[in-house]
Amino acid sequence: MKNQKNLQELFKRVNMYLDGELSKEQETQLLREIQTTPGYMAVLSKEKSFRDFIKSKLTRRKVSPALIQNIKNNISIPR
Repeated sequence: MKNQKNLQELFKRVNMYLDGELSKEQETQLLREIQTTPGYMAVLSKEKSFRDFIKSKLTRRKVSPALIQNIKNNISIPR
């Protein structure tokens, strides 16, 4: 059970690292852990590869200005 929690925490920190959400200290600590713990580099590599795959293989559809305006018109702003 503890290993599962540690793995979840690692995934969380790796995602934060790749998203640029860690402080310099946190980033340095994570990179040290990755270098010294067997298997952690694989987690980082797999996540980075997955993100690169998504960015290179998937394209976002363009949204028409009419759709944007329709959404804006249907949003009610409380007064």
